[in-house]
Amino acid sequence: MNAQTPHILIVDDEPNIRKMLSGVLEDEGFHVSVAKDVDEARGVLSTDPVDLMLLDIMLPGTDGLTFLRALQESDFDTPVIMMSGHGTVQTAVEATRLGAVDFIEKPIKVERLSLSMRNALQMTRLRAENTDLKQSLGPLDEIIGSSAEMGRLRQEIARAAPTDARILITGENGTGKELVARALHAGSKRKDRPFIKINCAAIPSELLESELFGHEKGAFTGAIATRRGKFELAQRGTLLLDEIGDMNPTTQAKLLRVLEEREMERVGGERSLKLDVRIFASTNQDLPQLLSNGTFREDLYHRLKVVPLHIAPLREHPEDVRELAEHYLLHFCKTNGRPPKRFTQDVAANLRAYGWPGNVRELKNLMERVVIMVEGHEVGAEQIRKLLPGVAIELDDARTLSEKIIVFEGQLIQRALQDASGNVAEAARILGLDRANLHRKIQRLGLKP
Repeated sequence: MNAQTPHILIVDDEPNIRKMLSGVLEDEGFHVSVAKDVDEARGVLSTDPVDLMLLDIMLPGTDGLTFLRALQESDFDTPVIMMSGHGTVQTAVEATRLGAVDFIEKPIKVERLSLSMRNALQMTRLRAENTDLKQSLGPLDEIIGSSAEMGRLRQEIARAAPTDARILITGENGTGKELVARALHAGSKRKDRPFIKINCAAIPSELLESELFGHEKGAFTGAIATRRGKFELAQRGTLLLDEIGDMNPTTQAKLLRVLEEREMERVGGERSLKLDVRIFASTNQDLPQLLSNGTFREDLYHRLKVVPLHIAPLREHPEDVRELAEHYLLHFCKTNGRPPKRFTQDVAANLRAYGWPGNVRELKNLMERVVIMVEGHEVGAEQIRKLLPGVAIELDDARTLSEKIIVFEGQLIQRALQDASGNVAEAARILGLDRANLHRKIQRLGLKP
């Protein structure tokens, strides 16, 4: 999208409508082009990319819906807002199904149109920013989510990745700490060098030092040959010390010395090896609490925490749940050789109502289970509840009152949208809400009409 002046294309056969909308939008600082029919619109699109299209349904020759269908088939990714003076619920549903971001009835209310345009342009801007970040950082296909929380995480990754700073990644189990570490490595100058991971909690304390630093032949019983450790394997690359909070005190002291001196000796060795390794550490534990009870060294903590990155649990950005679920649903359909599946309208509120104690990993596992166990092309809320009991909101669960209200509100809105066949105006009437207010709630709750 043009960072300076968004380009808007108005396609309408009524001269008065074109003149009125052009004047209003130009006064608001937009660059505006107009077309009276589809042929003229194609001419504009062939010479000057646009950031948003306002498309009337009733046009001479090719009508707006037919044009929208053709645009969809050509992978046209510019947002389209449909306009009509003869709109019906069926027409609005069809326009939405074909990819329109909104449906506005004539006579057009300028405030209503302005809100819809701002939302559409913001969506395009966020999509462009995410694309730029993915291109700059490498393969980040699984860092999914359009929430402010995920946007913050991507920005922090983008800033930290090109440096050589040590990074401490914190977050609950299943939030994607290793994925973030790999994204940081992919965006660094070391991306063509090894990325090595060691799980400090999975290796017995007496063997961890050998795993990290390697050993010489005969260094201890069973050391029948010289072996390189993870530090040597990661030379000129990146080493992830996963679950660093479980590292024993003796190994902590030796790791601190290696970080300070940038050299090490194999267990049983006498020759120092110079190191050029970038260090990431990750943990699901509260390291400041471990500092206070003396089980983790404060000097090592500050050596590792040059750049802290925290990954929020999924319950703190529930607006990303549906996007993540759809991503993994498609992923597992492909990897299991199954036809694509899709969610019914009632699924979103049920997925959001669950607390996801296992975070993204639990959601990912559920989607794999859905692909394997659910027959047919559609996945409904009842099938989700059977595969993951407890999705529906319970009055005696651990949520606060405000959290329960948000969940209940989402369920009511989703039900109204379903009853209205996706028509936002009709859903607003059912709920007794102003349509613009309902639009804001749908965006805030991460729902889809």
